[in-house]
Amino acid sequence: MNTSDFRKYAHELVDWMAWYMDNVESFPVKPGVKPGEIFRQIPESPPAEAESFDRVFNDFLNVIMPGITHWQSPNFYAYFPANTSPPSVLAEMITATLGAQCMIWETSPAAAELEERVLNWLRDAMGLPAVFEGVIHDTASVATLCALISARERTTGFAINEEGHVHGARLRVYASAETHSSVEKGVKVAGLGRNNLVKIRTLPDGSMDADSLAGAILADKASGYVPCCVVATLGTTGSTAVDPVGKIAAICREHSVWLHVDAALAGTALLLPEFRYLAVESAMADSLVFNPHKWMFTNFDCSVYFVRDAAHLIRTFEILPEYLKTLTRGTVNDYRDWGVPLGRRFRALKLWWVIRCYGMEGIREKIRFHITLASTLAGMVKSDGNFELIRPPLFNTVCFRFIPQEVPSHRHNEINEKLNHMINDSGKIYLTHTVIDGKYLLRMVTGQTNVTMEHVEEAWETIRSTATMMLREGYL
Repeated sequence: MNTSDFRKYAHELVDWMAWYMDNVESFPVKPGVKPGEIFRQIPESPPAEAESFDRVFNDFLNVIMPGITHWQSPNFYAYFPANTSPPSVLAEMITATLGAQCMIWETSPAAAELEERVLNWLRDAMGLPAVFEGVIHDTASVATLCALISARERTTGFAINEEGHVHGARLRVYASAETHSSVEKGVKVAGLGRNNLVKIRTLPDGSMDADSLAGAILADKASGYVPCCVVATLGTTGSTAVDPVGKIAAICREHSVWLHVDAALAGTALLLPEFRYLAVESAMADSLVFNPHKWMFTNFDCSVYFVRDAAHLIRTFEILPEYLKTLTRGTVNDYRDWGVPLGRRFRALKLWWVIRCYGMEGIREKIRFHITLASTLAGMVKSDGNFELIRPPLFNTVCFRFIPQEVPSHRHNEINEKLNHMINDSGKIYLTHTVIDGKYLLRMVTGQTNVTMEHVEEAWETIRSTATMMLREGYL
Protein backbone atom coordinates (compact mmCIF):
# COMPACT_ATOMS: atom_id res chain seq x y z
CA MET A 1 0.00 0.00 0.00
CA ASN A 2 1.50 3.33 -1.03
CA THR A 3 0.84 6.62 0.76
CA SER A 4 -1.77 7.65 -1.82
CA ASP A 5 -3.80 4.52 -1.08
CA PHE A 6 -3.13 4.96 2.62
CA ARG A 7 -4.58 8.47 2.53
CA LYS A 8 -7.69 7.26 0.68
CA TYR A 9 -8.40 4.36 3.01
CA ALA A 10 -7.45 6.31 6.14
CA HIS A 11 -10.13 8.88 5.37
CA GLU A 12 -12.65 6.11 4.79
CA LEU A 13 -11.69 4.44 8.06
CA VAL A 14 -11.99 7.66 10.03
CA ASP A 15 -15.48 8.13 8.59
CA TRP A 16 -16.33 4.59 9.68
CA MET A 17 -14.82 5.17 13.13
CA ALA A 18 -16.92 8.28 13.66
CA TRP A 19 -20.00 6.40 12.42
CA TYR A 20 -19.24 3.58 14.87
CA MET A 21 -18.93 6.01 17.79
CA ASP A 22 -22.30 7.51 16.89
CA ASN A 23 -24.01 4.14 16.44
CA VAL A 24 -22.27 1.77 18.85
CA GLU A 25 -25.32 1.41 21.09
CA SER A 26 -27.33 0.02 18.17
CA PHE A 27 -25.21 -3.16 18.22
CA PRO A 28 -25.95 -6.09 20.55
CA VAL A 29 -23.55 -5.40 23.42
CA LYS A 30 -22.54 -9.05 23.71
CA PRO A 31 -22.40 -11.03 20.46
CA GLY A 32 -24.49 -14.15 20.05
CA VAL A 33 -21.85 -16.17 18.22
CA LYS A 34 -21.01 -19.73 19.22
CA PRO A 35 -17.49 -20.95 20.02
CA GLY A 36 -15.56 -21.58 16.80
CA GLU A 37 -18.03 -19.66 14.63
CA ILE A 38 -15.57 -16.88 13.76
CA PHE A 39 -12.62 -19.25 13.55
CA ARG A 40 -14.31 -21.38 10.90
CA GLN A 41 -14.87 -18.33 8.66
CA ILE A 42 -11.15 -17.54 8.52
CA PRO A 43 -9.21 -19.55 5.90
CA GLU A 44 -6.87 -22.23 7.20
CA SER A 45 -3.96 -20.79 5.21
CA PRO A 46 -2.89 -17.17 4.61
CA PRO A 47 -3.23 -15.68 1.10
CA ALA A 48 -0.26 -16.24 -1.18
CA GLU A 49 -0.92 -13.03 -3.11
CA ALA A 50 -1.85 -9.57 -1.91
CA GLU A 51 -5.53 -8.88 -1.47
CA SER A 52 -7.25 -5.54 -1.92
CA PHE A 53 -7.85 -3.45 1.16
CA ASP A 54 -11.53 -3.23 0.21
CA ARG A 55 -11.78 -7.00 0.49
CA VAL A 56 -9.88 -7.04 3.80
CA PHE A 57 -12.11 -4.39 5.32
CA ASN A 58 -15.23 -6.11 4.02
CA ASP A 59 -14.17 -9.27 5.86
CA PHE A 60 -13.63 -7.21 8.98
CA LEU A 61 -17.21 -5.96 8.76
CA ASN A 62 -18.79 -9.33 7.92
CA VAL A 63 -16.61 -11.79 9.85
CA ILE A 64 -15.05 -9.93 12.75
CA MET A 65 -17.64 -7.34 13.77
CA PRO A 66 -20.38 -9.94 14.46
CA GLY A 67 -18.07 -11.43 17.09
CA ILE A 68 -17.09 -8.19 18.84
CA THR A 69 -18.22 -7.31 22.35
CA HIS A 70 -18.91 -3.59 22.26
CA TRP A 71 -17.07 -2.27 25.31
CA GLN A 72 -17.69 1.33 24.22
CA SER A 73 -21.46 0.91 24.19
CA PRO A 74 -23.20 2.93 26.91
CA ASN A 75 -25.14 -0.30 27.52
CA PHE A 76 -21.94 -2.05 28.66
CA TYR A 77 -22.07 -2.43 32.46
CA ALA A 78 -19.87 -5.51 32.89
CA TYR A 79 -16.46 -6.02 34.55
CA PHE A 80 -14.85 -2.60 34.85
CA PRO A 81 -14.92 -0.36 31.77
CA ALA A 82 -12.04 -0.13 29.30
CA ASN A 83 -12.84 3.43 28.43
CA THR A 84 -11.88 5.43 25.41
CA SER A 85 -12.67 8.87 24.01
CA PRO A 86 -12.19 10.69 20.69
CA PRO A 87 -8.98 12.51 21.72
CA SER A 88 -7.51 9.25 23.01
CA VAL A 89 -8.33 7.46 19.74
CA LEU A 90 -6.73 10.26 17.73
CA ALA A 91 -3.61 10.05 19.87
CA GLU A 92 -3.44 6.30 19.29
CA MET A 93 -3.50 6.97 15.55
CA ILE A 94 -0.52 9.31 15.91
CA THR A 95 1.28 6.82 18.16
CA ALA A 96 0.85 4.08 15.57
CA THR A 97 2.01 6.40 12.80
CA LEU A 98 5.16 7.45 14.65
CA GLY A 99 5.92 3.83 15.52
CA ALA A 100 8.32 4.99 18.22
CA GLN A 101 9.99 2.49 20.55
CA CYS A 102 10.28 4.49 23.75
CA MET A 103 12.52 2.26 25.83
CA ILE A 104 15.02 4.95 26.85
CA TRP A 105 15.30 8.73 26.66
CA GLU A 106 17.64 8.54 23.66
CA THR A 107 15.13 6.59 21.55
CA SER A 108 12.40 9.26 22.01
CA PRO A 109 13.30 12.17 24.30
CA ALA A 110 9.87 13.77 23.97
CA ALA A 111 8.10 10.54 24.97
CA ALA A 112 10.16 10.19 28.14
CA GLU A 113 9.81 13.81 29.19
CA LEU A 114 6.10 13.96 28.39
CA GLU A 115 5.54 10.82 30.48
CA GLU A 116 7.36 12.38 33.42
CA ARG A 117 5.45 15.65 33.22
CA VAL A 118 1.98 14.16 32.71
CA LEU A 119 2.42 11.76 35.62
CA ASN A 120 3.53 14.64 37.80
CA TRP A 121 0.28 16.39 36.80
CA LEU A 122 -1.72 13.36 37.88
CA ARG A 123 0.22 12.85 41.10
CA ASP A 124 -0.43 16.44 42.14
CA ALA A 125 -4.08 16.37 41.02
CA MET A 126 -4.64 13.20 43.09
CA GLY A 127 -3.11 14.73 46.19
CA LEU A 128 -0.13 12.40 46.42
CA PRO A 129 3.11 13.83 47.83
CA ALA A 130 5.90 14.98 45.51
CA VAL A 131 8.15 12.16 46.69
CA PHE A 132 6.14 9.80 44.47
CA GLU A 133 7.32 9.32 40.90
CA GLY A 134 5.39 7.57 38.17
CA VAL A 135 5.76 5.34 35.15
CA ILE A 136 3.19 4.05 32.65
CA HIS A 137 2.79 0.29 32.32
CA ASP A 138 0.36 -1.67 30.19
CA THR A 139 -1.80 -3.07 32.99
CA ALA A 140 -2.19 -3.04 36.76
CA SER A 141 -1.16 -6.69 36.75
CA VAL A 142 2.34 -5.71 35.58
CA ALA A 143 2.50 -2.81 38.03
CA THR A 144 1.54 -5.12 40.90
CA LEU A 145 4.20 -7.59 39.78
CA CYS A 146 6.75 -4.75 39.88
CA ALA A 147 5.63 -3.94 43.43
CA LEU A 148 5.95 -7.56 44.54
CA ILE A 149 9.43 -7.91 43.05
CA SER A 150 10.50 -4.58 44.54
CA ALA A 151 9.21 -5.71 47.94
CA ARG A 152 11.01 -9.02 47.54
CA GLU A 153 14.32 -7.31 46.84
CA ARG A 154 14.00 -4.78 49.65
CA THR A 155 13.20 -7.54 52.12
CA THR A 156 16.17 -9.67 51.02
CA GLY A 157 18.68 -6.90 50.33
CA PHE A 158 18.62 -7.78 46.61
CA ALA A 159 19.79 -11.32 47.38
CA ILE A 160 17.17 -13.01 45.20
CA ASN A 161 18.07 -10.88 42.20
CA GLU A 162 21.69 -11.97 42.61
CA GLU A 163 21.54 -15.52 43.96
CA GLY A 164 17.99 -16.72 43.40
CA HIS A 165 15.59 -17.85 46.07
CA VAL A 166 17.37 -21.03 47.10
CA HIS A 167 18.30 -20.93 50.76
CA GLY A 168 16.54 -17.80 52.02
CA ALA A 169 13.59 -17.52 54.36
CA ARG A 170 10.07 -17.97 53.03
CA LEU A 171 8.57 -14.60 52.22
CA ARG A 172 4.90 -13.88 52.85
CA VAL A 173 2.47 -11.60 50.99
CA TYR A 174 -0.85 -10.50 52.46
CA ALA A 175 -4.04 -9.35 50.75
CA SER A 176 -7.75 -9.46 51.48
CA ALA A 177 -9.99 -12.32 50.46
CA GLU A 178 -11.49 -9.96 47.84
CA THR A 179 -8.19 -8.95 46.24
CA HIS A 180 -7.75 -9.08 42.48
CA SER A 181 -6.46 -12.30 40.90
CA SER A 182 -3.42 -10.43 39.57
CA VAL A 183 -1.96 -10.50 43.08
CA GLU A 184 -2.01 -14.29 43.15
CA LYS A 185 -0.55 -14.44 39.66
CA GLY A 186 2.13 -11.92 40.60
CA VAL A 187 3.11 -13.95 43.66
CA LYS A 188 3.57 -16.96 41.38
CA VAL A 189 5.54 -15.09 38.71
CA ALA A 190 7.75 -13.41 41.31
CA GLY A 191 8.75 -16.83 42.61
CA LEU A 192 7.22 -16.28 46.04
CA GLY A 193 4.86 -19.25 45.78
CA ARG A 194 1.08 -19.27 45.84
CA ASN A 195 1.08 -20.93 49.28
CA ASN A 196 2.82 -17.86 50.67
CA LEU A 197 -0.06 -15.56 49.74
CA VAL A 198 -2.06 -15.09 52.93
CA LYS A 199 -5.69 -14.13 52.36
CA ILE A 200 -6.96 -11.90 55.18
CA ARG A 201 -10.62 -12.03 56.19
CA THR A 202 -12.88 -9.14 55.30
CA LEU A 203 -15.39 -7.17 57.33
CA PRO A 204 -19.08 -6.99 56.38
CA ASP A 205 -18.39 -4.00 54.11
CA GLY A 206 -15.85 -6.05 52.14
CA SER A 207 -12.77 -4.26 53.48
CA MET A 208 -9.72 -6.00 54.85
CA ASP A 209 -9.80 -6.65 58.61
CA ALA A 210 -6.67 -4.79 59.76
CA ASP A 211 -6.66 -6.58 63.14
CA SER A 212 -6.59 -9.94 61.36
CA LEU A 213 -3.73 -8.70 59.20
CA ALA A 214 -1.71 -7.70 62.26
CA GLY A 215 -2.38 -11.08 63.83
CA ALA A 216 -1.37 -12.98 60.69
CA ILE A 217 1.92 -11.07 60.45
CA LEU A 218 2.76 -11.75 64.10
CA ALA A 219 1.88 -15.44 63.73
CA ASP A 220 4.02 -15.77 60.60
CA LYS A 221 7.02 -14.11 62.25
CA ALA A 222 6.69 -16.46 65.20
CA SER A 223 6.68 -19.40 62.78
CA GLY A 224 9.84 -18.29 60.99
CA TYR A 225 8.27 -16.65 57.95
CA VAL A 226 9.37 -13.21 56.73
CA PRO A 227 6.52 -10.76 55.98
CA CYS A 228 7.35 -9.07 52.69
CA CYS A 229 4.41 -7.19 51.17
CA VAL A 230 0.81 -6.21 51.83
CA VAL A 231 -1.52 -5.39 48.94
CA ALA A 232 -4.37 -3.12 49.99
CA THR A 233 -7.22 -2.37 47.61
CA LEU A 234 -9.10 0.81 46.85
CA GLY A 235 -12.13 -0.51 45.00
CA THR A 236 -12.16 -4.30 44.95
CA THR A 237 -13.19 -5.94 41.70
CA GLY A 238 -16.21 -7.64 43.20
CA SER A 239 -17.89 -4.71 44.92
CA THR A 240 -15.40 -1.76 44.97
CA ALA A 241 -14.83 -2.18 48.70
CA VAL A 242 -12.08 -0.02 50.21
CA ASP A 243 -9.46 -1.38 52.58
CA PRO A 244 -8.43 0.73 55.63
CA VAL A 245 -5.17 1.85 54.07
CA GLY A 246 -4.18 4.10 56.99
CA LYS A 247 -4.42 1.28 59.54
CA ILE A 248 -2.70 -1.12 57.18
CA ALA A 249 0.11 1.37 56.57
CA ALA A 250 0.76 1.65 60.31
CA ILE A 251 1.02 -2.13 60.56
CA CYS A 252 3.39 -2.25 57.59
CA ARG A 253 5.65 0.42 59.08
CA GLU A 254 5.80 -1.44 62.39
CA HIS A 255 6.99 -4.61 60.67
CA SER A 256 9.01 -3.05 57.80
CA VAL A 257 6.68 -4.50 55.18
CA TRP A 258 6.15 -3.02 51.70
CA LEU A 259 2.66 -1.62 51.17
CA HIS A 260 1.25 -1.62 47.64
CA VAL A 261 -2.15 -0.03 46.95
CA ASP A 262 -4.20 -1.48 44.09
CA ALA A 263 -6.48 1.37 43.02
CA ALA A 264 -6.87 0.16 39.45
CA LEU A 265 -10.43 1.46 39.09
CA ALA A 266 -11.00 3.79 42.03
CA GLY A 267 -7.70 5.65 41.75
CA THR A 268 -9.37 7.93 39.22
CA ALA A 269 -11.77 9.03 41.97
CA LEU A 270 -8.80 10.50 43.87
CA LEU A 271 -8.98 13.35 41.37
CA LEU A 272 -12.11 14.46 43.24
CA PRO A 273 -11.58 16.59 46.37
CA GLU A 274 -14.30 14.63 48.15
CA PHE A 275 -12.12 11.50 47.94
CA ARG A 276 -8.92 13.25 48.95
CA TYR A 277 -8.99 11.43 52.30
CA LEU A 278 -8.18 8.23 50.39
CA ALA A 279 -5.16 9.95 48.85
CA VAL A 280 -3.97 11.00 52.31
CA GLU A 281 -4.00 7.38 53.43
CA SER A 282 -2.47 6.15 50.16
CA ALA A 283 0.39 8.62 50.61
CA MET A 284 1.71 6.30 53.33
CA ALA A 285 2.17 3.45 50.85
CA ASP A 286 5.34 2.42 49.03
CA SER A 287 3.56 2.12 45.69
CA LEU A 288 0.17 2.64 44.09
CA VAL A 289 -1.35 1.72 40.73
CA PHE A 290 -4.39 3.06 38.92
CA ASN A 291 -5.65 2.60 35.38
CA PRO A 292 -6.64 5.64 33.31
CA HIS A 293 -7.84 3.05 30.78
CA LYS A 294 -10.57 2.02 33.22
CA TRP A 295 -12.24 5.26 34.26
CA MET A 296 -10.30 8.17 32.81
CA PHE A 297 -11.39 7.90 29.18
CA THR A 298 -7.97 6.81 27.89
CA ASN A 299 -7.61 3.86 25.53
CA PHE A 300 -6.41 0.52 26.82
CA ASP A 301 -3.59 0.07 27.66
CA CYS A 302 -2.50 2.75 30.11
CA SER A 303 -1.72 1.90 33.74
CA VAL A 304 0.00 4.42 36.02
CA TYR A 305 2.36 3.10 38.70
CA PHE A 306 3.51 5.50 41.40
CA VAL A 307 6.43 4.55 43.62
CA ARG A 308 7.87 6.27 46.68
CA ASP A 309 11.47 5.24 46.06
CA ALA A 310 12.23 5.34 42.34
CA ALA A 311 15.92 4.57 42.98
CA HIS A 312 14.95 1.27 44.57
CA LEU A 313 12.67 0.45 41.64
CA ILE A 314 15.45 1.16 39.16
CA ARG A 315 17.97 -0.92 41.10
CA THR A 316 15.49 -3.79 41.13
CA PHE A 317 15.03 -3.88 37.36
CA GLU A 318 17.99 -2.21 35.68
CA ILE A 319 20.18 -4.15 33.25
CA LEU A 320 22.89 -2.36 31.30
CA PRO A 321 24.15 -4.19 28.22
CA GLU A 322 26.61 -2.37 26.01
CA TYR A 323 24.06 -1.52 23.34
CA LEU A 324 21.93 0.43 25.84
CA LYS A 325 24.71 2.59 27.27
CA THR A 326 24.23 6.32 26.58
CA LEU A 327 25.89 9.58 27.58
CA THR A 328 22.64 10.80 29.14
CA ARG A 329 22.24 7.85 31.53
CA GLY A 330 21.72 9.05 35.07
CA THR A 331 20.53 12.49 34.04
CA VAL A 332 17.22 11.43 32.45
CA ASN A 333 14.51 8.85 33.03
CA ASP A 334 15.19 5.68 31.04
CA TYR A 335 11.84 4.04 31.72
CA ARG A 336 12.90 0.60 30.54
CA ASP A 337 14.60 0.40 33.97
CA TRP A 338 11.29 1.02 35.75
CA GLY A 339 9.68 -2.35 35.00
CA VAL A 340 9.87 -5.69 33.22
CA PRO A 341 9.77 -4.96 29.44
CA LEU A 342 12.53 -3.33 27.47
CA GLY A 343 10.24 -2.15 24.65
CA ARG A 344 7.72 0.55 25.50
CA ARG A 345 4.87 2.19 23.58
CA PHE A 346 4.33 5.95 23.55
CA ARG A 347 1.38 5.74 25.96
CA ALA A 348 1.84 9.19 27.48
CA LEU A 349 0.58 10.91 24.32
CA LYS A 350 -3.02 9.72 24.63
CA LEU A 351 -3.10 10.52 28.34
CA TRP A 352 -1.81 14.03 27.60
CA TRP A 353 -4.42 14.58 24.90
CA VAL A 354 -7.28 13.37 27.11
CA ILE A 355 -6.27 15.65 29.98
CA ARG A 356 -5.88 18.64 27.70
CA CYS A 357 -9.03 18.08 25.62
CA TYR A 358 -11.30 17.50 28.64
CA GLY A 359 -9.43 19.52 31.25
CA MET A 360 -9.20 18.28 34.81
CA GLU A 361 -12.56 19.82 35.69
CA GLY A 362 -14.19 18.15 32.69
CA ILE A 363 -12.80 14.79 33.80
CA ARG A 364 -13.98 15.36 37.36
CA GLU A 365 -17.46 16.27 36.10
CA LYS A 366 -17.80 12.98 34.22
CA ILE A 367 -16.52 10.94 37.18
CA ARG A 368 -18.99 12.62 39.54
CA PHE A 369 -21.80 11.96 37.08
CA HIS A 370 -20.96 8.26 36.92
CA ILE A 371 -21.01 8.11 40.73
CA THR A 372 -24.41 9.84 40.71
CA LEU A 373 -25.70 7.27 38.23
CA ALA A 374 -24.64 4.44 40.55
CA SER A 375 -26.30 6.13 43.53
CA THR A 376 -29.51 6.61 41.55
CA LEU A 377 -29.49 2.99 40.41
CA ALA A 378 -28.99 1.86 44.00
CA GLY A 379 -32.09 3.84 44.94
CA MET A 380 -34.08 2.09 42.19
CA VAL A 381 -32.98 -1.29 43.51
CA LYS A 382 -33.84 -0.45 47.12
CA SER A 383 -37.31 0.76 46.15
CA ASP A 384 -38.21 -2.52 44.42
CA GLY A 385 -39.33 -5.21 46.84
CA ASN A 386 -38.23 -8.00 44.49
CA PHE A 387 -34.58 -6.93 44.59
CA GLU A 388 -31.98 -6.58 47.32
CA LEU A 389 -29.11 -4.07 47.39
CA ILE A 390 -26.12 -5.72 49.02
CA ARG A 391 -23.88 -2.73 49.73
CA PRO A 392 -24.37 0.97 49.09
CA PRO A 393 -22.07 2.00 46.24
CA LEU A 394 -19.10 4.24 46.99
CA PHE A 395 -17.95 4.67 43.40
CA ASN A 396 -19.66 3.45 40.21
CA THR A 397 -20.49 -0.20 40.95
CA VAL A 398 -23.83 -1.51 42.22
CA CYS A 399 -24.25 -5.09 43.46
CA PHE A 400 -27.76 -6.48 43.88
CA ARG A 401 -29.87 -9.62 43.43
CA PHE A 402 -33.36 -10.74 42.52
CA ILE A 403 -35.22 -12.21 45.53
CA PRO A 404 -38.87 -12.81 44.56
CA GLN A 405 -41.12 -14.01 47.37
CA GLU A 406 -42.44 -16.78 45.10
CA VAL A 407 -39.03 -18.49 45.10
CA PRO A 408 -37.44 -20.07 48.20
CA SER A 409 -34.19 -18.49 49.34
CA HIS A 410 -32.11 -21.60 48.65
CA ARG A 411 -32.80 -21.07 44.93
CA HIS A 412 -31.86 -17.39 44.80
CA ASN A 413 -28.36 -18.04 43.49
CA GLU A 414 -29.77 -20.25 40.76
CA ILE A 415 -32.34 -17.72 39.58
CA ASN A 416 -29.90 -14.81 39.63
CA GLU A 417 -27.45 -16.74 37.49
CA LYS A 418 -30.29 -17.55 35.09
CA LEU A 419 -31.38 -13.90 35.07
CA ASN A 420 -27.85 -12.74 34.33
CA HIS A 421 -27.54 -15.04 31.32
CA MET A 422 -30.95 -14.14 29.94
CA ILE A 423 -30.17 -10.42 30.16
CA ASN A 424 -26.81 -10.82 28.44
CA ASP A 425 -28.19 -13.13 25.75
CA SER A 426 -30.70 -10.45 24.82
CA GLY A 427 -27.85 -8.19 23.65
CA LYS A 428 -29.59 -5.15 25.16
CA ILE A 429 -27.17 -4.70 28.04
CA TYR A 430 -24.20 -6.60 29.43
CA LEU A 431 -23.72 -7.35 33.14
CA THR A 432 -21.31 -9.57 35.02
CA HIS A 433 -21.68 -11.12 38.45
CA THR A 434 -19.85 -11.52 41.71
CA VAL A 435 -20.29 -13.74 44.75
CA ILE A 436 -20.24 -12.21 48.24
CA ASP A 437 -20.91 -14.23 51.38
CA GLY A 438 -22.09 -17.09 49.20
CA LYS A 439 -24.65 -14.92 47.39
CA TYR A 440 -24.63 -14.76 43.58
CA LEU A 441 -25.06 -11.07 42.73
CA LEU A 442 -25.66 -9.06 39.60
CA ARG A 443 -23.01 -6.39 39.24
CA MET A 444 -23.60 -3.23 37.24
CA VAL A 445 -20.88 -0.61 36.62
CA THR A 446 -22.00 2.86 35.51
CA GLY A 447 -18.59 3.99 34.27
CA GLN A 448 -18.67 3.87 30.47
CA THR A 449 -17.59 7.18 28.95
CA ASN A 450 -20.91 8.14 27.33
CA VAL A 451 -23.47 6.47 29.61
CA THR A 452 -26.43 8.68 30.53
CA MET A 453 -29.24 8.55 33.07
CA GLU A 454 -31.56 7.45 30.27
CA HIS A 455 -29.31 4.47 29.54
CA VAL A 456 -29.30 3.47 33.21
CA GLU A 457 -33.09 3.78 33.48
CA GLU A 458 -33.54 1.66 30.37
CA ALA A 459 -31.09 -0.90 31.71
CA TRP A 460 -32.98 -1.14 35.01
CA GLU A 461 -36.23 -1.60 33.10
CA THR A 462 -34.59 -4.41 31.08
CA ILE A 463 -33.50 -6.11 34.30
CA ARG A 464 -36.94 -5.77 35.93
CA SER A 465 -38.88 -6.84 32.86
CA THR A 466 -36.65 -9.87 32.29
CA ALA A 467 -37.06 -10.88 35.93
CA THR A 468 -40.85 -10.47 35.66
CA MET A 469 -40.92 -12.54 32.48
CA MET A 470 -38.98 -15.30 34.25
CA LEU A 471 -41.65 -15.44 36.92
CA ARG A 472 -44.59 -15.17 34.53
CA GLU A 473 -43.42 -17.75 32.01
CA GLY A 474 -42.16 -20.31 34.49
CA TYR A 475 -38.42 -20.07 33.87
CA LEU A 476 -37.93 -20.50 37.59
